[in-house]
Amino acid sequence: MSARRSTWKLARPAAFLIFEAVESMLAKALGQEPGQLAVAEKRDLLERLLARLAHEVRNPLSSLDIHVQLLEEDLGTLVPHMRGQLSPRLEIIRGELHRLESIVDHFLRLAGPSELDLESVDLAKIIHHVCDLLRPEAGARQIQITTRLEPSLPSIRGDPVRLTQALMNLVINAMQAVEREGKIEVNANLVEAAVLVEVTDSGHGIPSEKLASIFDPYFTTKPEGSGLGLWIAQQIVTAHGGSIQAQNGPGGGAVFSMILPLERGQVSSG
Repeated sequence: MSARRSTWKLARPAAFLIFEAVESMLAKALGQEPGQLAVAEKRDLLERLLARLAHEVRNPLSSLDIHVQLLEEDLGTLVPHMRGQLSPRLEIIRGELHRLESIVDHFLRLAGPSELDLESVDLAKIIHHVCDLLRPEAGARQIQITTRLEPSLPSIRGDPVRLTQALMNLVINAMQAVEREGKIEVNANLVEAAVLVEVTDSGHGIPSEKLASIFDPYFTTKPEGSGLGLWIAQQIVTAHGGSIQAQNGPGGGAVFSMILPLERGQVSSG
């Protein structure tokens, strides 16, 4: 059983691991209790830490990418049976490396002027991608992730990398809230001139006195978290002209809602 658990740990998505590691490192790097800093001071320090961390991570990522290329060249000298067995694994490694590079770029953008790489974004595709990526870790915790999307959900104008990060942070936050043996549901619906994406969990909910501070940097109600994931998600959604809010569900647990506006042309034609 212990070997099986170890395998689950190793199989966790690289993106999930780096989010946890980044949150932990940045929180410890404060050097003092986060509660002693004003929100503006937290954000200023966070921007400087993000920039430094991103630059430090980028160098080993470049080295890994080069060695993956070398491995792919070596793979070409193997017999077809071995190539067929190893090629998909190398493809997964390369895909996760590119994802980490995108995350590093995202951190650099957070630390500097806010710029979005806008394009037409299929939110349904992003939702399915994030849920598929996190289901192995959720399964290890006996947490069920389900989706309920409105058919023919319209695309929006946005930055797919950042929106993926925002949704992933919300789902990871839900997993941390549930801890073990629970449910997470991701819903998406068209509401007036926007798309509403909701992440609902079966955790213990958010204490009412802490709801107003839930998106502050370094504010957390969970032992696993360090209070950066929700703040980053808020920054991303706000940069898209949207809004994000948290509330407790009527049957328990928490509900995080992202409202992302449609393009003007979509509004007028709808």
